[in-house]
Amino acid sequence: FLLIKEHIYCWFFGIGGSLLSIYIFYSVKLYSEAILYIYYVGIGIYGYLLWKSKKGAQTVLAVNNLTSQNLLLTIGFGLVSSLFVGYLFSSYTEAVNPYLDALTTVFSFIASFLEAKKILTAWIFWLFINFMTIFLYLQQSLTLYVFLTVVYFIFSAIGYVKWKKSYRLAKLQSNVS
Repeated sequence: FLLIKEHIYCWFFGIGGSLLSIYIFYSVKLYSEAILYIYYVGIGIYGYLLWKSKKGAQTVLAVNNLTSQNLLLTIGFGLVSSLFVGYLFSSYTEAVNPYLDALTTVFSFIASFLEAKKILTAWIFWLFINFMTIFLYLQQSLTLYVFLTVVYFIFSAIGYVKWKKSYRLAKLQSNVS
């Protein structure tokens, strides 16, 4: 909710929830998810510092978007990385559904980074990630996380619409300047 509103305190809630999730995912052997939540702690700190930057009274960071070329490179990198991570966890651990776990994890890394940079495309990635993650959590009977992910899915749609308006406004303002 706070992320949708572009409120800087979203990062503190993200860090706190991530610390709890690390323990839970490790205990149910979803190792990629546990690693992801370690990353969320770090990206929470990075996002806070990035969003905190100001130039006078104005926040430096406005909502932006990826070019088509960068989007294709990002998706390609994410898919190749997912296959690699899935292979590692499938070959060297007792991970449950290692390829789906890796896919949602790798793209969550990417989407979180894009969020910290206020890139609109992050919300589209989150729609797909959250949809696929619901199945992963259902497999492990993580009912609370299923419900939480459904909420995240809805928030992703709302976030996309809200940030798209912000993006259009920023683009309009830069054209006027």
